[in-house]
This record gives sequence, structure tokens and C-alpha cells, in this order.
Amino acid sequence: MRFIVVLAIVFGTAEAVYAQAAATPPVKFGDVVVSGSLRTRTEVWNWFEGGANGDYVYSGNLARFGLSQTKKRYDWQLEFAVPFLLGLPDDAIASAPQGQFGFGAAYFAANGNRTNVGGLFVKQASIRVKGFGGIDGQSVKAGRMEFIDGTEVAPGNATLVAVKRDRIAHRLLGNFAFSHVGRSFDAGQYVLSNKKLNFTFLGGRPTEGVFQVNGWFEREGWRDMDINVFYGALTGQTGMGPTAGEWRVFGIGYRDYRDGIKDGTVLKTDNRATAARKADHEPMNIGTFGGHYLRTVPTPHGPIDFLAWGAGQFGSWGTLDHRAGAFAAEAGWQPQALKAIAPWFRGGYTYGSGDRDPNDTRHGTFFQILPTPRVYARFPFFNMMNTEDGFGEIILRPSGSLKNLTVRTDVHALRLTKTEDLWYVGGGAFQPSTFGFTGRPSNGQSGLATLYDVSGDYRINGYASVTVYYGHAAGRPVIEAIYPKGADADLGYVELTLRF
Repeated sequence: MRFIVVLAIVFGTAEAVYAQAAATPPVKFGDVVVSGSLRTRTEVWNWFEGGANGDYVYSGNLARFGLSQTKKRYDWQLEFAVPFLLGLPDDAIASAPQGQFGFGAAYFAANGNRTNVGGLFVKQASIRVKGFGGIDGQSVKAGRMEFIDGTEVAPGNATLVAVKRDRIAHRLLGNFAFSHVGRSFDAGQYVLSNKKLNFTFLGGRPTEGVFQVNGWFEREGWRDMDINVFYGALTGQTGMGPTAGEWRVFGIGYRDYRDGIKDGTVLKTDNRATAARKADHEPMNIGTFGGHYLRTVPTPHGPIDFLAWGAGQFGSWGTLDHRAGAFAAEAGWQPQALKAIAPWFRGGYTYGSGDRDPNDTRHGTFFQILPTPRVYARFPFFNMMNTEDGFGEIILRPSGSLKNLTVRTDVHALRLTKTEDLWYVGGGAFQPSTFGFTGRPSNGQSGLATLYDVSGDYRINGYASVTVYYGHAAGRPVIEAIYPKGADADLGYVELTLRF
């Protein structure tokens, strides 16, 4: 009932702004463009049942306001963010292993146990020099910026654009845009690009944020978190039109030497005993190397697309040697026979390695670095770490009066890769005092959950859009052992986004 009321309110608001938004021209002062957006989302959570309140509703909102200018040889951007959260639950955290009951509990804990909280900070502030050194296609950018791995190049094929957006981008480095704060990087970026090849390098540090509304700097000392990230990728295009393809090879260096890691107040989340983790004060140094390949193939019955993605990791997880890996294989088909709804059937399998022995000198859990996990876990009670995910999805894109509507429904069969390891949740470091990933015991089980979900995205016009989502997780033995009172969970939300 609460979800239906929220739907009515948001759709009523959307209709009210339609006429005004449709007539709103771009705002400029000379050649400086003024832009802004307001995203408001009402989230309805019903977490697995346990020793805290997992049934709650709260409002998450993010306003962004920016100035930008584009010249022949340079461009710049300055953007502010104002996140504000209303009605966070103050009773949604239980003792371990149940922990935080959904994102409402995560926001509450990350913001000093406040139920209503807001902030103001610089989201982006950067300048880019184009044609650097007199070479076309070469640019240098510096400052605070958002960065998403895998988005360096936009393919010319619409199918590949959608596959990259939904199934490649954000896997290891992302802006965590689903959260009401997000993540930026204080960084420098170099790009050398032509029609066939693109080389991108980024070096910098992630900002605070994600669940914490203070997105400035570390409170003590006004400095960034002591985490260094280096990313380099070479991306190439093959074929064209209906037979287009793309490949990418990349490398990511990650070093976490926060004070909390070094003094033992921030424990690395892994399957070792607590005493062993408390004794490990060494930093993390991890190299990730991988790539992806995308391809579309026309057939008489509609185009088929293929995706392959993989990564291997080497380095040190504190005092442990780190060796891990992950891969994804997917395919899709868009039949020509049902043009009125333009269906797209997709399916695939994702594997993230787990650790088989908590007592040896090797850490084998794939580390997802700084992703936007919600892209791949639409009900974000899991991520790619120690997880196997077999999924199928149907996307519908009606024509006619519903041409601005996209409907998607997924089914995911989720299990843990190694029963000796943990069930992991999280999207990476976001404040000095929190590791960024949490883990719950498997209790020797592998079955995690079956996730069923459906969403609708409706673009009212170029200035306003509405998204509705509902997901249901049917817990399996891993979750049943932790939440014996009820192993099913639900997440629903309605989101309205306005832009100018």
C-alpha cells in the first residue's frame, strides 16, 4: 500500500512539471552553460528478518548545480552537490552477523547516527586542455571529476552502447551514482584518441561520499583518503554498423594505506579470524589486469550480441599474497518478429573468485575495488566478490504512444563460489573509518538467493524522467542461517529526476 501511494504522488508530480519542463530552454550566461538536476527517490525496504527493524521507508534526494564552458582548446566544469536524506531508520542495525539492514541503515551509520541529514560539497571541478602539444585527439584533464571504467569510448552501434552502459561500465571503478551522494576522484587524466583507438590513463584518489553526505575531505586534517588509484586502458573498435565490435585491455593499480588500516582500527574484511585481522596492519597493494570484448552479429531473425569480460588480480592483501579473478560471459537476441514491443532477451553467467582457506597465506577473494555495485546487483544485497550469478533478463521497448518507456525484468540465481569464504556486500572505501565492504559467514553453505525484479523507466521529455523498481530476494541456506526469522526480502522505489 505504501508503495502504491508513493507511485501516485511521484507520477502526479511528474505530470505537473511536464508542461513547464518541455518549454524550458538551456540557461546560458554568454557561452557559460548553467545546468542542474534534482533526483528524488522514495525507497521502501523490507530486509531479511532478524534482530532489528528491516521494514522502513525513507526519502533520498540529490540536487546538482553546475557551470561549464567549452572552447576550442580547453573546457572546464564546476559542479556542486547537495544530498539530503529524510526519515532514515534509527533501529535497523543488529549485532553481527546480521549487521545493517539495507541502505537506510548504511546512511544512518555513516552520518553520525542521524535520521535527517544533508550536505553541500564540490562534486566536480576540473579543466581539460584539448589538442595538448598540438596533437589532435590528445588531452590532459586535472581536478575533481567523476570516472567510470569502460566508458572511455562510445561505440557507433546502439546495441553496443546499451550493453556497455548496463554490463561493462562501473564493474571496478564507478561514481556509485545510485547512492544519494556518489563518488568522485581527485585526479589527473590523459587521453590519446583517434577513430579506431583510444588510450586513457587516470591517476588519483577517490573522494569521500557514497553513504556519507560530507563529500569534501577527511574531517581530521582536511585531506583525501590515503588511497591511490591508477587506471590505464586501450580500447579499439572493429567493424561497423550491424557487425560492430569493441575490445579493451586495462590495468588498475590500487593502494590503500589509510591510517585506520595501519593502526588496526579499520580491519580488512575477509574470512580470517578476528584476531588475525586485528594483527594485520599492512597496506593493500593490488594490481588488476583484464579486458572485454563486445560483438553484434546480424541474423535473419534479429541481431545477436556477445559479451566477454575478465580480470585477474595480483599483489598483497596486507600480510597475505593476493591472487584472484573474475569473468563474465553473456549473450543477447533482439527478435525482429515483435516490433511493437521490441523485446531483447539476454542471459549470462558471472564468476568472482572466493578464498578456500582462511588459515593459509593467500587471499583468493576477488576484490571489486571501487565499483557501482547496484548496476549488477539491482537489489544490492550482494556484489561480485565470492559470487556466482547466473541470470536471464527481458527488456521491452514499446513503440507508439509508449515509445519513451523501457521495461526490464531479471531473474538471478546466486550462490557463493567458496563455502569457506563470506557473503560480501558493499562498493568500496568511502570514509577513513570504514573498510567499504562487509562480510557475513556462509556457515558452510553455498546457496545465497534467487532474485526476481522488474523496473520501468519512462522519459517524460528531455527534462524529466520517472523510474519504478521492485525486487524480491528469496533467501537460500546462506541467508536462512543468518536470518532464521525470515529469509525473504523486498526493495521497491520510485524515482523522479528533473534536469535543466
